[in-house]
Amino acid sequence: MPLAGIKACVFDAYGTLFDVAAAARRCADALGGRADDLAALWRTKQLEYTWLRSLMGTPYRDFWQVTGDGLDFAMARLGVADAALRGRLMDLYLNLDAYPDAKETLKRLKGSGMATAILSNGSAGMLGAATTTAGLCKLLDRVLSVDEVDIYKPHPSVYQLACDHLGVAAGEVCFVSSNGWDIAGASWFGFQCVWINRAGQPPERLPGGAQAEIRALADLPPLLGL
Repeated sequence: MPLAGIKACVFDAYGTLFDVAAAARRCADALGGRADDLAALWRTKQLEYTWLRSLMGTPYRDFWQVTGDGLDFAMARLGVADAALRGRLMDLYLNLDAYPDAKETLKRLKGSGMATAILSNGSAGMLGAATTTAGLCKLLDRVLSVDEVDIYKPHPSVYQLACDHLGVAAGEVCFVSSNGWDIAGASWFGFQCVWINRAGQPPERLPGGAQAEIRALADLPPLLGL
């Protein structure tokens, strides 16, 4: 059943529009069979550090810093000591591959008159680089970063950014994410949520949840009646 009353479609960036494993995959030659392990651990620590910094109340550090910290932990844990490789991985993170259906899905939404935006933990610079590389800039009305509020998802002030910038009520937003914890936070805030569950994961045991579950971005427009 299509979602009702939607005026804006807001996307998480990393893992939703952009493939977070792409940087490690492109360095598979230098990682000697550890690319998948590095990608998974890097992503885990990156997210953990956003949550822990927010809970600890430490001074805000942007996602570029947190991403580097997560990579440093992952490389140390896997015994990879290579400063040049670290630099290469970080540079590649600025130019992650978009999922193959990302551009066409956004084109379809924009063509229908739907407002579109990114709402991400990513820093403004990171998001600008990623959307430019993927050719998505003209398909997005807003690219919103947590840099505006100095705290990370799933804090409610992050989700409020979408309402403030797009001029819509929470219930008029279709929020799309591949991250179950992000879906829980956005749903609890009041968004209508669509979970892109590419890996077939079980739902998170948290308050809030998705109104719909899909396996690919291309499955989204029919849910909006498009």
